[in-house]
Amino acid sequence: MKPILDPCCGSRKFYFQKDAPFVLYGDLRDESYVQCDGRILEVHPDQQMDVTQLPFPDDSFALVVFDPPHLKWAGAKSYMAQSYGTLPKDDPLGFLSRGFKECWRVLKPEGTLIFKWSQKDFPIHVVLRAFGRQPLFGNRQPKSQTFWMVFFKQKEPEPRSEHPDEITARKYIERDPETLKSLGIFD
Repeated sequence: MKPILDPCCGSRKFYFQKDAPFVLYGDLRDESYVQCDGRILEVHPDQQMDVTQLPFPDDSFALVVFDPPHLKWAGAKSYMAQSYGTLPKDDPLGFLSRGFKECWRVLKPEGTLIFKWSQKDFPIHVVLRAFGRQPLFGNRQPKSQTFWMVFFKQKEPEPRSEHPDEITARKYIERDPETLKSLGIFD
């Protein structure tokens, strides 16, 4: 499996390497558009996928790029909708929350999630609240409306092993709880 996933790649506009062999480019769409200026926009992912239901096991990718559609209000055939896609009209924040959770689920421990957001229709603080996580770093006040943020997935903490004194105390409690209670150690 490739180490990097972009499940909302669109036409890969911000990529310098649009066909990097180590990136799995995904998108719900697989189509071409003739745009208003006559240019052809190609959205052809390596694999079609729904970011809210990613077809991968947990902890699969070292890096996940989450650049979901930013627009709720764009005409279906508009340049902006063709270029960037649109959010579902019925539950856009739910879509973003589910998409982020899926990206997080497939991200390996000690992996990085890059999030890109243009706050044209939804402010960044509302979107981050829907995620339920704070980024590690990013641009707080960009000159444009576009934010880039980095999230880091820590390893789960190791299960805490009991201290030998805790084990010994538990044995005494199990063996003779009345004596310990009489000494005021446990009530």
